Amino acid sequence: MSAILNSVISWFLKQRVSQIEYFQQNPHEAQNELLFELLHKSRNTEWGKKYDYSSITDVKTFQERVPVQDYDDVKPYIERLRKGENNLLWPTEIKWFAKSSGTTSDKSKFIPVSNEALEDCHFKGGKDMLSIYCNNRPETDIFTGKGLVMGGSHSMSEFSSNSYFGDISAILVQNFPFWAQLLRTPDISIALMDNWEKKLDKIANATITENVTNLSGVPSWNLMLLKKVLELTGRQNILEVWPNMELFIHGGVSFAPYREQFKKLIPSEQMWYMETYNASEGFFGIQDLPHSREMLLMLDYGIYYEFIPLEEIESENPRVLSIDQVETDTNYALVISTNAGLWRYMIGDTIQFTNTNPYRIQISGRTKNFINAFGEEVIIDNAENALDNACRQTGAVVSEYTAAPVFLEDNNSASHEYLIEFEKEPDDLEKFTNILDKTLQDINSDYEAKRTADILLKKLKVTALPRDTFFKWLKSKGKVGGQNKVPRLFNNRKYVDEILKFIS
Repeated sequence: MSAILNSVISWFLKQRVSQIEYFQQNPHEAQNELLFELLHKSRNTEWGKKYDYSSITDVKTFQERVPVQDYDDVKPYIERLRKGENNLLWPTEIKWFAKSSGTTSDKSKFIPVSNEALEDCHFKGGKDMLSIYCNNRPETDIFTGKGLVMGGSHSMSEFSSNSYFGDISAILVQNFPFWAQLLRTPDISIALMDNWEKKLDKIANATITENVTNLSGVPSWNLMLLKKVLELTGRQNILEVWPNMELFIHGGVSFAPYREQFKKLIPSEQMWYMETYNASEGFFGIQDLPHSREMLLMLDYGIYYEFIPLEEIESENPRVLSIDQVETDTNYALVISTNAGLWRYMIGDTIQFTNTNPYRIQISGRTKNFINAFGEEVIIDNAENALDNACRQTGAVVSEYTAAPVFLEDNNSASHEYLIEFEKEPDDLEKFTNILDKTLQDINSDYEAKRTADILLKKLKVTALPRDTFFKWLKSKGKVGGQNKVPRLFNNRKYVDEILKFIS
């Protein structure tokens, strides 16, 4: 594409910045207006009538009247929607459902995706990513080439000829507006293939002759694609194949374990890495500052936010806070009400606010992905920071990992066990283990207290796994590609024992 077209698209996208600045400056007003717009639109749905949305005039009444939900609570409504009923949770037709497993559990969730959620949330988020990027990098040539989008797949629902399910990424690719289709590669017939191993090969072959300027998707699957491209071309790095590569938009999992691998494959100081918080349930955050890994919470995407302090998540009556009540450096479970009909829905993610003017966040983990078997309260953010430090000091590069407690049984001492697949082995595994354990103590006082004098917890254990163990294990469970992720931390040994048995 021409430089002129690149300039025109960049200019057009930058016009959105003033609207983003508005909700940054007026966050509470923006969120309150949005909530009552959602309530008004849904007042005549089955759900809206059940909770008498027409009579709700303030946030307090909304919170008192409508209970916090999880997937099991809303599942009966979703099953009816999938069979073709309408006007249950949201007034407009729902025909797309984002299939989400969250981890590698066998149970799938089907998240409703309305046209409003597509247009005013997911697609708006996609445009805003590029708008923010173009504003931060005015000299960009990103639109002189194409974006390589690693989507999932979708298939016809068994319940209705007019309802479909698949990864949220695949639903977005299928519904992209025409202008977005012109800016992306590969062809949609390849992008939505079900077989991920064949798909990687097809994508690599179809795109090696394209002028690819940007990538987007889950880091692990993009990393596999880049390696496939180098394997097919015999080149040493990606810039020898795609010399104009300048941006990777990533999300889904923490980028920390993958950062060094990407820098090795794309050896350019001009390469930008931009994190987004885009889930099946909605598009929530975008990294808007070029030198900070925090993300701006997007407050005008048809999503009303509430927050439960993580330490109260198991209590009978936890506090549920509005955005004007949150504090920085506190872990909150995220609760959302959306323009797809999810009401006070707890999605399972935990976040921390790094700033409240404007509201910027970091993903800290999952409400169920932590280790707290002995009161140590280790969350994913702790583990990622400790692993990053251990890698820096030992020259290691972590590809994938998971961790679980070792319980006080028989002759076992209590501890934590990490199963790690290294892209590059540490110079000294024992040194790596010691640094990992010490860093966890430095950043988590509860873990430090439990480790004191080895009275309760002994030093953690690290087991290095053979190359591609996690991929082969996921494949054996039929969980390759898309939204399927390796569980990082788990409070029991379900996954760790499964993997150890798998490699034995």
